[in-house]
Amino acid sequence: MAVTSIDIKSYLQLAKVVNYLPKQDFWTAYDAEADVIYINFHQPSLPADDSELTDDDIIIRYQGDEIIGLSILNVSKIR
Repeated sequence: MAVTSIDIKSYLQLAKVVNYLPKQDFWTAYDAEADVIYINFHQPSLPADDSELTDDDIIIRYQGDEIIGLSILNVSKIR
């Protein structure tokens, strides 16, 4: 794949937000059918014992007081 066929600016925007994540080591998966990005801060992912849904369609998953992952809903509608 030629570098010119991808939007480098989008990846640079992603790189800027990494410093704001609860942990800098993370793993992602995108489910196109559900239109959800899963971000996990442990590999393999840990089971959540609690979660909260934010007003901007992000599910924050917890194990105790630790944020163990994020699920971003309706990804294709994010602008």
